Amino acid sequence: MFKQLREGPTVEVTIDDRAIVVPVDASVAAAVLLHDLGHCRTTPVSGAMRTPYCMMGVCFDCLMEIDGVANRQACLVTVEEGMSIRRQIGASGLKP
Repeated sequence: MFKQLREGPTVEVTIDDRAIVVPVDASVAAAVLLHDLGHCRTTPVSGAMRTPYCMMGVCFDCLMEIDGVANRQACLVTVEEGMSIRRQIGASGLKP
């Protein structure tokens, strides 16, 4: 659905243990969309899948676990070489 428009330096990151190569200046959310990886997270109540939407930090649909830290807005985090990213299932990191 999405494609990279220009060539340039890249980095390798892993999303759910899958290695992908993305432009060095891309956000984590852009990497998910560029590689058609589907959803970033599921909602705590219904389990509905969410994917990046606004790409500017307003909607919170792109929450992911990035380098072991839950509830990070993937659209606001720039990829770095070796970064470990995981989809967030439900209310990750929240205590009842």
